[in-house]
Amino acid sequence: MAPSAHPTQGVERASILPEFWIESEGAVRINAREIWDYRELLYFFVWRDIKVRYKQTVLGATWAIVQPVATMLVFTLFFGKIAKLPSDGLPYPVFALSGLIVWTFFSNALTQSSASVVGSASLITKIYFPRLIIPIASVLAGVVDFMIAFVALLGLMVWYRIAPSTQVVWVPAFLILAVISSLGVGIWMAALNVKYRDVHHVLPFVVQFWMLATPIVYPSSMLREPWRTLYALNPMVGVVEGMRWAVLRTDTGPGPMIIASSAAALAIFVSGAYYFRRAEAGFADVV
Repeated sequence: MAPSAHPTQGVERASILPEFWIESEGAVRINAREIWDYRELLYFFVWRDIKVRYKQTVLGATWAIVQPVATMLVFTLFFGKIAKLPSDGLPYPVFALSGLIVWTFFSNALTQSSASVVGSASLITKIYFPRLIIPIASVLAGVVDFMIAFVALLGLMVWYRIAPSTQVVWVPAFLILAVISSLGVGIWMAALNVKYRDVHHVLPFVVQFWMLATPIVYPSSMLREPWRTLYALNPMVGVVEGMRWAVLRTDTGPGPMIIASSAAALAIFVSGAYYFRRAEAGFADVV
């Protein structure tokens, strides 16, 4: 008969094993260093989102051009030809497309990031990593689409013989502002969508209304001060008008509008990050 183990042997063996505790770092603490430490995982998520977006599609990345260009054609017909809305002295197709490429990035980033946490439920319930990485990856993946659509804008400018100015060096700055705006609203919606699933139904209406409140089909120059600056509390106003100023040399340069939009974007981003951190402790239980 095999000798029986000492009754305390299992206890002694278990006591020498390391113990790991996964705890929340605090309801209102944003650990940027932790996100940086998980940068390889962030890169993997971004690359995954890009591949999934165009997997088994006929046109592939061309969809990044088809969507804004098709919308531009419709807007040119109804708002440029029929309604004859002003376009800051630019050909209306160029005016509309310059706003649409930024808006398409924002709307897609908002839609993808708002559903990102719920869509990653299998990962959230199994392993630990900074949950903020999920919506950040969804937003950053859309930058590739923006770059492709931006090439289409340059092609349209060549068609109308419009040369970019030296102000084009400011395009990355306005793109960063667009990313901050998208991410700020996206992480708000992502956290709310975990708890309130009807966010998924409300979001299309929010995106549609927000587009009408952004100078896509009309210029902000139609408004006078102080309403113009108050209008710029919509962060996408500064992004769209700033991008047009940088690429097309419009009269709407950096000023009160850009300051107001930047301040609003930062406020939305910071408050969204804190709310996300406050809510993420219960994601695994609810999602």
